[in-house]
Amino acid sequence: MWNMPKEGFKQLYEQIPDPKPPFEEAWRLTGGNPDVLRRLYQAKWSVNDVVKGLIASKRLDTLTPSLSAEEREWLAEAVEDPDTLLARERIPLMEKLVELNLVVDSITYRDPLLWVDEPPPERNLELGIGRHIAWQTPIHREAVKKALEKTK
Repeated sequence: MWNMPKEGFKQLYEQIPDPKPPFEEAWRLTGGNPDVLRRLYQAKWSVNDVVKGLIASKRLDTLTPSLSAEEREWLAEAVEDPDTLLARERIPLMEKLVELNLVVDSITYRDPLLWVDEPPPERNLELGIGRHIAWQTPIHREAVKKALEKTK
């Protein structure tokens, strides 16, 4: 499962015992991803711990230094708007990110018949969702951002 629509995610969130952050904060951090919600709960809501875990599990600390300066610049642009990866010369970078399960490049079709509940929004850069490409979750995007900062 990628990410849940807001209402369905709220029902899942409400099943989690207190203390927990306000719903809107949990939504902003997870983008509706139930696995990231689980990770945050297990980490006692420490965003930093979840980001560190993603950096380690995705080996971002070795990926970002292996990129050329130009590719790191493209990645920094994609942190702000994932659709910037849709340029001919950036496709290999996008494919690396898809392979690492950091971005999704198959959200082009938002026909409600193709989605279990409701399709993702047309574009929501706060959650990292572009028209054609989206970060798996805002936390994934944050992990990439932190790894890039360490590379500078």
